[in-house]
Amino acid sequence: MNFDTAPSLKQQVNDVIFGYDSRAGKLFDVVLIFMIVISVSAVLFDSVDSYNDRYGEILLRLEWFFTILFTIEYILRLYSTENLKRYVFSFYGLIDLFSILPTYIAFIFPSAQYLIVIRIMRVLRIFRILKLFRYMGEANLLYTALLQARRKIFVFLFTVLILIVIFGALMFIIEGPENGFNSIPESIYWAIVTITTVGYGDVSPQTPVGQFVAALAMICGYAIIAVPTGIIGAELMNEFQHRSRTPTNDKRKCVSCKATGHDLDARYCKYCGNLIH
Repeated sequence: MNFDTAPSLKQQVNDVIFGYDSRAGKLFDVVLIFMIVISVSAVLFDSVDSYNDRYGEILLRLEWFFTILFTIEYILRLYSTENLKRYVFSFYGLIDLFSILPTYIAFIFPSAQYLIVIRIMRVLRIFRILKLFRYMGEANLLYTALLQARRKIFVFLFTVLILIVIFGALMFIIEGPENGFNSIPESIYWAIVTITTVGYGDVSPQTPVGQFVAALAMICGYAIIAVPTGIIGAELMNEFQHRSRTPTNDKRKCVSCKATGHDLDARYCKYCGNLIH
C-alpha cells in the first residue's frame, strides 16, 4: 500500500460531507436530510399544547440531540472545507449556522427555539443528491427576469404605496374613530388588507361614502394584481428569447454524459446536471 498517495483525514471527511459522487457522500446527505425532517417535525409538534404536555420532555431531548449532531457536523465542515471563508459566508454555510443557533439562543430567549424550523432550508441539498441541477437553469432564468424588472417593480410598489396612503387617509376622514378607524396608520392597515384582497373584516366602513371608497379600493386591488404578472411575464419572455439567440460552444463536453452544445456561461450540464469541467 502506498501511504504517500493515501488521502488525509481532512480529505476523507471532505469527500463524505461535501462530496456527492461517492457512495458515502450520498448516504451522508440522505441521512442528513432524514434527520433534518425529523428535527423540524419535533419542533412543529412541540408548538402544539396537547403534544407538548404529553411528550414535551421527549421532544426537548430530541431537539438537543439533533442540535448537538448538527453542531458536530458544522464543526467538521469548518475543519474539512477547502476554503473556510467562502463556506462560512456562503448560502449553505449561513443556513448551517443559523440552524443550530436558536437552541443555544433559547437559553436567553426561550421562544427562539421555534426558529429551528429554518433547518428545513437545508433540505435544499436534495438538489445535489437527486442531480436536479438541470433545473437551476430555469431558476436562474426567473432570477434574471426579476433582476431586469426591478426598476419597474419598484415604481409599481411605490405607486401602490401612494394609493394605500391616500385610501387610508380618506377612510380616516370619512369614517373616523367612531367606526373603528382610530388613526391614519390603522386606516392604512385597513387599506393594505383591502387592496390585497385579503379582507379580514375586523374593520369595515359604515357610512355610504366610506363604503363607496372601499369599493374603489377593492376594484383597484383586483386591477393591481395583474400588473406585476405582466411585468415579470414580459421580462421572462425577453430573457428566454435572448437565451435562445445565445451561441453555444460545441467544444465544451460534460465529463459525465459526454454531451455538448452547452451555453458559453453554463456551469452545469443541462442534460445530467453535473459540473462541466
